[in-house]
Amino acid sequence: MRPTLPRLALAAALAAAFAATPARAACVLCSCSANAANIAFGSYDPSSATPRDANANLTVSCSTLVSILGSVDVALSAGQSGIASTRKMAKGTDTLTYYVYDDAAHTVILGTGSGGTNLLQLSIAGIISISTSATLYGRIPARQWVRAGAYADTLTVTVTY
Repeated sequence: MRPTLPRLALAAALAAAFAATPARAACVLCSCSANAANIAFGSYDPSSATPRDANANLTVSCSTLVSILGSVDVALSAGQSGIASTRKMAKGTDTLTYYVYDDAAHTVILGTGSGGTNLLQLSIAGIISISTSATLYGRIPARQWVRAGAYADTLTVTVTY
């Protein structure tokens, strides 16, 4: 009978973790990482009345010794503009406004969950190794009169589990 007591304690602890944090993964001895492709907008025409859209894939991978079920929150930094709701790519001192959304309708701006932005919440479930992905939807608004050249920004992805 004694060998089963530690297993029951672990099962009770996992059950408590599921109940206490339904929006998070019940993750014991796990680690997660994120990998995102660049959002490559290509050429931008400032005279066009149509915004320039591009997509990229974001993958979150978690590994653990115990099964996990729940979700992870993914935050995107503001980049060099310091404001996630109005990100800016730069070429020297010239800037070009762009947005990153979590929906194809371009209505939910991804960020840190503050300042008019939302976190991306991804569901995860599995044993040992779990991977889930989402599409990031980028948009450069139309009619920004900027100088020609390569504009860039760097965003940091933070996964909370």
